[in-house]
Amino acid sequence: MAAALGGLGLLHGRFRLAAAAAATSSALGTRTPVRGGAAAFLSAGRSYGSEAKEEEELRVRYLDDEHKGIVVLGLNRSHAKNALNKNLLKMMSKAVDALKSDKKVRTVIFRSEVPGIFCAGADLKERAKMHSSEVGSFVSKARATINEMANLPVPTIAAIDGAALGGGLELALACDIRVAASSAKMGLVETKLAIIPGAGEGGNKTRIERGPRSKVEH
Repeated sequence: MAAALGGLGLLHGRFRLAAAAAATSSALGTRTPVRGGAAAFLSAGRSYGSEAKEEEELRVRYLDDEHKGIVVLGLNRSHAKNALNKNLLKMMSKAVDALKSDKKVRTVIFRSEVPGIFCAGADLKERAKMHSSEVGSFVSKARATINEMANLPVPTIAAIDGAALGGGLELALACDIRVAASSAKMGLVETKLAIIPGAGEGGNKTRIERGPRSKVEH
């Protein structure tokens, strides 16, 4: 009996994730789907219930009308390929903290506002200027923020259009579903230097939907 109930719970969870993925495609708009069912997500030019300022490094948008309850978090550091710096992590943590207690939120979508890039990982230029005592705190903050994302009580989707490397891939792995363009490149490139991924790799969420030309680097 317990096994049957567990199976029903898993099936219900899959239905929720499938519905969330469909909502993502409808809300953001897609390019022509590639073989394998993956699609690259672009802004559809629709109106939002809440608009963020262009210069903000994280754009938080609450969709309206038939997509009400869907929240889009857009990485917006074009000059740094959306690299994760202290300010962006602070903004992400603040946004996720607000979302986890908002009962009106049904789905959260993480995407890039910068064409051709999802997230290049940690901002190494900023890290090079950090005192050695600051590095540990930065890594701990990154891990805590990504764990907060992974523990959100609603379905989360990463829309990957471009490169998701290092901490950028770990951010995507924290989501329940990853939908990638055929041009996407994903990799934990720090392992080439015998460095363990520092932000947690998103726990055990490993489902990736992508086109046949998406590349995964190790």
